[in-house]
Amino acid sequence: MQLSIIIVNYNVKYFLEHCLLSVLKACSNINAEIIVVDNNSTDDSKVYLEQRFNAVKFLWNSDNIGFAKANNSALKYASGEYILFLNPDTIVPEDCFTKCLDFFEKTKNCGALGVRMVDGAGNFLSESKRCLPTPLSGFFKMFGFAKFFPNSKIFSNYYAGYLPENENNKVDVLAGAFMMLGKNTIEKTKGFDEDFFMYGEDIDLSYRITKAGLQNYYIGEVSIIHFKGESTQKKSASYILNFYGATKLFIDKHYKQNKITRFFLKFFVFIGELIAKIRSNTIINVNDKYAKKEQNTFVFCSKNQKENIGKLLDNTNFNVVQYFFDDLNFEKTDKNLNTIILAEGFYTNKIIIEQLAYLPKKSMVLFYQSNALSLIGSNNKNTKGIFVANV
Repeated sequence: MQLSIIIVNYNVKYFLEHCLLSVLKACSNINAEIIVVDNNSTDDSKVYLEQRFNAVKFLWNSDNIGFAKANNSALKYASGEYILFLNPDTIVPEDCFTKCLDFFEKTKNCGALGVRMVDGAGNFLSESKRCLPTPLSGFFKMFGFAKFFPNSKIFSNYYAGYLPENENNKVDVLAGAFMMLGKNTIEKTKGFDEDFFMYGEDIDLSYRITKAGLQNYYIGEVSIIHFKGESTQKKSASYILNFYGATKLFIDKHYKQNKITRFFLKFFVFIGELIAKIRSNTIINVNDKYAKKEQNTFVFCSKNQKENIGKLLDNTNFNVVQYFFDDLNFEKTDKNLNTIILAEGFYTNKIIIEQLAYLPKKSMVLFYQSNALSLIGSNNKNTKGIFVANV
């Protein structure tokens, strides 16, 4: 077995549906297995998914045991030479896994790798590549220096802004949304630290990989979609509690001996948490926005997908202005456009991900995978996305 793909699900059945459909296509030329661990979802994920994905091994927990522990629990079922920890709110291109495995085979001392991630609107997600947090990088990030000097090695060190996003490079920290490791790396590090319930476990594991004498790599040549904000909204109380709690745990664990660094890091965490709590009352429900306002919609799909997509849009506020069956040319759309639907099948996921960079500004994007029973999308990494489904 070349690759074991482990996905933890919690109440995101529609996003997981699209993730699995894209993963299955990306596994067509490799020997791989897919393991989904469900953390006691209450959205009928089991009913919706289990019968439709016979090739997937599902593990159904009776409690929400957290991200780190759920991933680790699947390792005893994994037989792959390589392990991929993948978030359920992702879409991967068809050549994603073959390129990553090829990089592993050709690169000595590679302990783990991550890829370039974009959100549902095609915007690059800076957490795709990061450096270890320091008091100075935390200061520059918190007070906006990183935004004003995004490519500076000094001011944008936190997100390794000085490294080109489309090139492969060594990095300190990888994102847990897509983290591929060799089986030997798992054996050396014992996987995620289960003291981290959610967030921070990827920084901790990345750090322990380098401490074990191995190297983390960022693969800028491979891009995936990561919608973000699906299990936990970034400005919600639970996010603030889990994220900043995990950050404090990481600092206490790895900066015990350096009291000065520990003090300043905790100070910036305190300020960040305070700011986050002040901003937490600005959460936007994207679903409400699209439920109340009619959306002029252009659909890019194949002719045999038109009926299925049309049925999904029945009795919704998505008013289809035109279907396009030939090429993915956004110049054909007009300025009154609200929503674009991109269907995998006629276009590959790889082409769709590449073309996101040319989207009309301020347009909402919905995605459709062949054989899906839903449409999904999210243009804002800080809020939950939207879905359209008849089941």
